[in-house]
Amino acid sequence: MGTLVWLRPAASAFAPPIPAGPSAAQVVAGGGIKGRPRRVSVALRCPDPRVLQEGRWRWTVARSDVTAGGAAAAADESPRVLQDVQMVSRIRGVFFYMVTSVAAIFLFIAMVVVHPLVLLFDRYRRRAQHYIAKIWATLTVSMFYKLEVEGMENLPPNTSPAVYVANHQSFLDIYTLLTLGRCFKFISKTSIFMIPIIGWAMYLLGVIPLRRMDSRSQLDCLKRCVDLVKRGASVFFFPEGTRSKDGKLGVFKRGAFSVAAKTGVPVIPITLLGTGKLMPPGMESNLNSGSVKVIIHRAVEGDNAEKLCSNARNVIADTLLLHGYGVH
Repeated sequence: MGTLVWLRPAASAFAPPIPAGPSAAQVVAGGGIKGRPRRVSVALRCPDPRVLQEGRWRWTVARSDVTAGGAAAAADESPRVLQDVQMVSRIRGVFFYMVTSVAAIFLFIAMVVVHPLVLLFDRYRRRAQHYIAKIWATLTVSMFYKLEVEGMENLPPNTSPAVYVANHQSFLDIYTLLTLGRCFKFISKTSIFMIPIIGWAMYLLGVIPLRRMDSRSQLDCLKRCVDLVKRGASVFFFPEGTRSKDGKLGVFKRGAFSVAAKTGVPVIPITLLGTGKLMPPGMESNLNSGSVKVIIHRAVEGDNAEKLCSNARNVIADTLLLHGYGVH
C-alpha cells in the first residue's frame, strides 16, 4: 500500500520556489535510502500550488499505487472468471451430447419399429417419424435452454405443403426447429448420414442428402424437393447455405424460392434468435447458458423466385436488426 505524505515548508525565507501551473496533478519523486529510487507519487494540489497562509502550505500528496493496485487486481481476476465460464460451458456441452445421444438411441428404436407402416401409409410426409423427432428434440432442448416461440398461428397445418426458410446460426438450429412439430424435410450434407444413430434417424425421416460443391447433386436435390412438395410434403432450407461465422445474416441463394415458385406453395420465413450465442460455429463442444427465440412470420407467396427471395430475406433481416443482430 502507498503512504500519505505531507510536505511541510521550511522557513518562509528559504522556501524553494514552486512553479504554478494549470494542471491538477504533479508527479513527485525523490531519492531513497542509499540512492535507491523511491516510488512515484501523484501530488494533488489546489489551482495555486503555493498558498502561504500563516506559515502553512496547502499541499497534499497521495500515493498513485493505490489505484494501480486495484486495477491490477481486477486485471488478474478477469482471466480467471473467463476460464471458469469456459469450463462451465464445456461441462454443459458434454452433458448436452450425453443426453441427446441416450435419448436418440431409444427413440431411434421406435423409428425403426414404425418405419414399415410409415412407408406403407405415409411415405412422403412421415408424420410418425417427425413426431418421434419432436420428442427427441424437446427432451434435449428443455434441459439446457429456454425456448420461446412467437407466431405459431402462422404455421400451416401438416397437411399443407410449404417451403420453410430460416437464418442459420448454430448446430442448435435443427434441434430448435424440430420442436415445432412440422413434417418438413431438411437438406443435409451426405457426410452427416454416416454418423451412427443420428445419421440413420435422418434417413428414416426422409432428410435430403446433398454433396456440396457438386452442381449435379444440387440439381438433383432441387428436383427431389419439387417432387416432395407436389406429393404433399414440406421442405426446409437455410438459404444462406451454411452457418453464419459472425452472427450476421448472409446472402440468400434462390434454390428454395425456385421450388416455391414452381410448385405454387407459400414460403414461411422463420427468424432464429440466440442459437449462435449458445453454441457458436466452430465451438460445438461448448454450450453456453441463455435462451432462444423463434419468430414465425406470415407466409410470402408469389410465382417469381427473385421477389420471393427478396421479400423473405427482408422480413428476416428486419427482425434480426430489431433485436440487435447484424446483416451483411
